[in-house]
Amino acid sequence: MPIDYDKIKNWPFPDIEQTYTEKDSILYALGVGYGHDPMDEAQLQFVYEQGLKAVPTMPVVLANPGFWLKNPATGIDWVKIVHGEQALHIHQPIAAAGTVTGSMRIKAIVDKGRDKGALLVQERSIVDKASGALLATLEHTTFCRGDGGFGKGDAAPPPPPAVPEGEPDASCDFPTLPQAALIYRLCADRNPLHADPAVARAAGFLRPILHGLCSYGVAGHAILKTWCGYDPAKLTGLSLRFSAPVYPGETIRTEMWDRGSSILFRSRALERDVIVLNNGVATVAR
Repeated sequence: MPIDYDKIKNWPFPDIEQTYTEKDSILYALGVGYGHDPMDEAQLQFVYEQGLKAVPTMPVVLANPGFWLKNPATGIDWVKIVHGEQALHIHQPIAAAGTVTGSMRIKAIVDKGRDKGALLVQERSIVDKASGALLATLEHTTFCRGDGGFGKGDAAPPPPPAVPEGEPDASCDFPTLPQAALIYRLCADRNPLHADPAVARAAGFLRPILHGLCSYGVAGHAILKTWCGYDPAKLTGLSLRFSAPVYPGETIRTEMWDRGSSILFRSRALERDVIVLNNGVATVAR
């Protein structure tokens, strides 16, 4: 069954309310690698309850509607979908504990052609329940590899900027734990691809892979350390394209180019010398 453009564009997403605790904020921070040096007090503020702060990329796991694309009524071949791009716009820092509401809509559906698949752009707004303040806006682009050629769609979004040629202005290496995916999946995504070796092999991987949004959080950590002095209020946006999977236990090197109010970046898995995150743009307050 092909995608029904009008049905998907107007898919009825209920608002999702989520109450999260300091324990949830600490678990997310540990899941993306904060605290790997327990003597680093700058990282400690995200994993220790004394003066606890939330990691600025944490909105990606809050008030999520779940794996709605698996619903047969969508007409989408969910087995063939991949997470293509992720963007986060931070309007104000989130608290280490609170209650938020997530509202989602389909922003665009792009038909790339019968043999080229489709792009599905989802937009989610995160609002603080107590104050009504908009905390973050997220854009999640899904590449639906088996769903092109439905004959109706929106204009393709502009491509993300390429990283510059030449040596980066800075680079930052962070290790990932062999059990990183097993920790991160407790924050949001329980897909067995990240835990079960048999499922990973059936999908064509040597072993379970790291969640793309976990790698995203590692890149955000590199930006926060290098350009924000670990002040979460200074990181106001982070967008990137997923280009290859990461295996838990690999070291992620984030290479960064300073462009004033924005930082262009990419990340590579050092052990295989593979670019895993590309076309990255971070916005920072100077």
